[in-house]
Amino acid sequence: MRILVVEDEPTLRAQLADALRAAGYAVDCADNGVDARHLGETEPYDAVVLDLGLPRIDGVTVLKSWRATGRAMPVLVLTARDSWHEKVAGIDAGADDYLTKPFHMEELLARLRALLRRAGGHSSADLRCGPLVLDTRSGRVTVDGRLLPLTGHEYRVLAYLVHHCDQVVSRSDLIEHIYEQDFDRDSNTVEVFIARLRKKLPPGTIETVRGLGYRLSEPR
Repeated sequence: MRILVVEDEPTLRAQLADALRAAGYAVDCADNGVDARHLGETEPYDAVVLDLGLPRIDGVTVLKSWRATGRAMPVLVLTARDSWHEKVAGIDAGADDYLTKPFHMEELLARLRALLRRAGGHSSADLRCGPLVLDTRSGRVTVDGRLLPLTGHEYRVLAYLVHHCDQVVSRSDLIEHIYEQDFDRDSNTVEVFIARLRKKLPPGTIETVRGLGYRLSEPR
C-alpha cells in the first residue's frame, strides 16, 4: 500500500515517513501544496496524510482540487491544536478523518489502517482470504494459524492482494502501489515476489489471470 505524506515541518515529516515505512507502507513525501497537488493528481495513492497549514497552497485548497478532479483516495488531515475551523474546513473539503497535533504515532497508524480497511470494504482489522489472515495492526500474516515469514517487499505485494481479495490486480497496479516514486521499478521483480509467495502459500492461492494480472483467492 502506497501513502503520500504532506507535511512542511521536516522533523515531523521524517518521523511520519519512518513510522509508515516501518509499518510496511511505501511512502512518498511532499513539503508544500504545489507538489502535493501534483503528486495526488498523477500518482495512485492508497491514502494521504495531509497537513492543512502548507506553504504555497494550503491543504484545504489542495484537497478540494483533488476531489474536483475525481481523486477519491482516503485523506487523513492534520490540524493545529484548538483550530476547530480547520477541522470543519478539512471535512467539508473532502477529508475522511482528522488528527490534532500533537498526536501519538500509534493513533495515526490506527486511523490510517481504518481508512484503508473501509476503502477496501473491510470491517475487521484481520483481513481474511480463506486460511490466510493478515493482521493489519501487527503486520503478521498467518496461514491456518501458522506464521508466514515474509520479506518487506513480499509483505507489500501480499498486503495489496489481500486488500483486493478475489479481484484481479494487474502487474502495473502492483508496481504502482508497492514502490515509492523514486524507486527503480522493474516489472520482472514483481514476478519474482509472486513466485516466492506461491512457494510459501497453499497451492492455488495466487492465480494468474492470463493477460490481466493476478488474483488472490481461497484455494479450491
